[in-house]
Amino acid sequence: MNLLQTIGQAVLAQLARWGHGALFFLDLLRAMPSALRRFGLVVGQIHAIGNRSLVIIVASGLSVGFVLALQMYYALTTYGAAESLGLIVNLALVRELGPVVTALLFAGRAGTSLTAEIGLMKAGEQIAAMELMAIDPKARVLAPRFLGGILSMPLLAALFSTVGILGAYVVAVLLIGIDSGNFWSIQQNGVDVWRDVGNGVVKSAVFGVICTAVALYQGYETEATPEGVAYATTRTVVTASLGVLAMDFILTALMFSTP
Repeated sequence: MNLLQTIGQAVLAQLARWGHGALFFLDLLRAMPSALRRFGLVVGQIHAIGNRSLVIIVASGLSVGFVLALQMYYALTTYGAAESLGLIVNLALVRELGPVVTALLFAGRAGTSLTAEIGLMKAGEQIAAMELMAIDPKARVLAPRFLGGILSMPLLAALFSTVGILGAYVVAVLLIGIDSGNFWSIQQNGVDVWRDVGNGVVKSAVFGVICTAVALYQGYETEATPEGVAYATTRTVVTASLGVLAMDFILTALMFSTP
């Protein structure tokens, strides 16, 4: 009976946390119109979240393009299909690696920054001061960051995929010697704008919602102590990464299950 009671309490506590997180997410959605009216704040957050993540996105995209081109070339030459290298790299980046890897990097760089920023504002009682002045902190502080994260993620994912394709071009054409015209023409013929590129954009936008909402929730609900902020940043990376990977499987099954 004690074991059942312990399991029941753990399940109820987890359900309560999920319910609290869902209510927090609904509050963010209700605060979105006020964020749109203060679009200057959103632009500032796009700069803070997106522009300051460019270095790691570009470096990671380039290295992924290099490695992906080499690995695909070694595999495709076995079957005499090396001319399909450009198409394979493009589809892998646009459909999967671009949105997913960008989201994981976003959670590690921008997500932890958002969590620490909101957590320090709470520890410094800035959030409480806003509430005392009848200012809704979710509308004034959280909603612009939420919208900025959603808008930044597709742009960063597109940049990651573009740099990755250019990196693959350098390896495949300039180093290995694959024909340049064939590398680009097979991509034009085999990549569909709506099915491949469009679904990749949708994926990255959904991942932006997950990563930004998790980061803001962990920062807003953290204990107002240095240790609490440190634990919240760790939970942000773990929770957002698991959410992205789980949602990627669901979206892939829905988007590409039918021809």
